[in-house]
Amino acid sequence: MKIDIVPIFDDNYSYLLQSSCGVNSVIDAGQAEPIIKILNDRNIGLDFIISTHHHWDHVNGNMKLKNMYDAQIIAPYKESLYIDGVDIAIKDGDLFDLGGDIMQAIETSGHTLGSTCFYFKDSHALFTGDTVFSMGCGRIFEGTAHDMFTSFQKIMALPDETLIYPAHEYTRGNAGFCLSQDRDNEDLKLRIKEVKELRSNGKPTVPVSLTVEKKTNIFMKAKTAEDFATLRIKKDSF
Repeated sequence: MKIDIVPIFDDNYSYLLQSSCGVNSVIDAGQAEPIIKILNDRNIGLDFIISTHHHWDHVNGNMKLKNMYDAQIIAPYKESLYIDGVDIAIKDGDLFDLGGDIMQAIETSGHTLGSTCFYFKDSHALFTGDTVFSMGCGRIFEGTAHDMFTSFQKIMALPDETLIYPAHEYTRGNAGFCLSQDRDNEDLKLRIKEVKELRSNGKPTVPVSLTVEKKTNIFMKAKTAEDFATLRIKKDSF
């Protein structure tokens, strides 16, 4: 599966997925125009629009793309009441075939009650929306710290070679918080150096492997939901 990062707004990412069978999908289409541009540049259509959760910066482009390309909208079942035009509502553990690339829904409540990550085992790709960021986690708006901790445990159980594709470029800010809590972490220092070089060259800091995140993401080091909650509170005021 070919994966392209499509920058939208100031720091959001949408992702264009192209299967070897010619099925094209976009994840978290918060803005239609940049997606339309890349589709036009490649002279391709769009078959599916996939949303990780209902927040506006992840869904505002959905209906324009749906109407322009006659695409189907896929969304988490628990989020579908808040997302216009949903054709396919999927639940935790559901599998969906995107032109030979099998997508698994992994419910990861916390940021919202129905936030869902999408995992492609064969491509080693995980699209985490606003649940996991590189060296960070999403704000807890609708769920609880226990929910988010449980969601992180689900993600951490995936193969270490899994590549994480979050929906925001928050890595530099997250790095500062992680370093404030984990000052002697040499892996973290190396990752921060890499991140600075990438951003100075205008490049994204993602995808990033689960292996690297386990070594550098302070939220993945939390042993209990209580520890996780303490870290999230500290991050909120960092």
